[in-house]
Amino acid sequence: MTETALTVHQTARPYGFPTSEHFAFVESPLPEPAAGSALVENLYWSVDPYHREMMDGLPGGFALDAPLEGRTIGRVIASRTPRLNEGESLFHRKGWRTHATVTPEEIRRLPRFDKVPLTAYLSTLGGTGLTAYVGLTRIARLQEGEDLFVSAAAGGVGTAAGRFARLLGAGRLVGSAGSAAKADRLTREVGYDAVFDYHDGPAADLLAKAAPDGIDVFVDNVGGEQLAAAVGALREFGRVVRVGTISQYNTPEAPSPRFDYAHIVEKSLRMEGFLVSNYRELQEELYEFAVPHLQSSRLAPDETVVDGFKHIVDAFLGMLRGENTGKIIVRDRSQAPSAT
Repeated sequence: MTETALTVHQTARPYGFPTSEHFAFVESPLPEPAAGSALVENLYWSVDPYHREMMDGLPGGFALDAPLEGRTIGRVIASRTPRLNEGESLFHRKGWRTHATVTPEEIRRLPRFDKVPLTAYLSTLGGTGLTAYVGLTRIARLQEGEDLFVSAAAGGVGTAAGRFARLLGAGRLVGSAGSAAKADRLTREVGYDAVFDYHDGPAADLLAKAAPDGIDVFVDNVGGEQLAAAVGALREFGRVVRVGTISQYNTPEAPSPRFDYAHIVEKSLRMEGFLVSNYRELQEELYEFAVPHLQSSRLAPDETVVDGFKHIVDAFLGMLRGENTGKIIVRDRSQAPSAT
């Protein structure tokens, strides 16, 4: 067992797009678990769009020159509590580091389902999948046959939303992505009927071509021009599910979207945002919905896996640049197939 631990610290606040210069890897001795806690060796790490917002010094955000936080799955390697057993795998939020000490109150035990990989608890069955599930079932209240538009459809939430919507009986499924290759993959593999590359022209024109009869629900991961286009395309009683505003995370001076606010009244539209942390009680419901489909292969976890903790910053920056398809996950090299 290694005798040192690595943690990632944020060393400065970015203005615009962050770079590797805003982070530092810090080496330290392995932490010692106190009575009532356990030492966990982290094996899988999640890097997420919301981490970019956490970098800006907002309340509850990342502190400078301190270990960062994030979703992770690890294995207990030393325990000083009978409630955490050595060798068991668990979920916790002390990511961006190779090792962490945790108490039983800080972890979630992971049910082991046949044919379901551990990485699914950071993608389809994790916060990413739960965000898509809550957005569709609780915020949009998606009905069978309704037409859906998802922005950033190639991201973690976008791919999960597409696959879940198809299983829930959605009608026409339209998405936006950042390249023709992603658009092609989403239509071939994920179940989208049409996907446009948002670089190809005004979003309103591209959406009108992809969904000429309009849409009932918009799952918005982007904001900006695509939000404005979706408001115009929504039918009567349409709904906007606000998940994120990734188009503005790295462009603080970007103008807010401009749309005809009269549409909200005239078409009886509803726009609602949410934090998935307020819906954690639906975790078991997500398992009940998704696990049978994972086991039958009707549902596939969309993941881009990066090997090696030393690449976690690169993975995060790559995700912000849209280099991934599906959920991006960093994996300890010991967990790579060739290492087992």
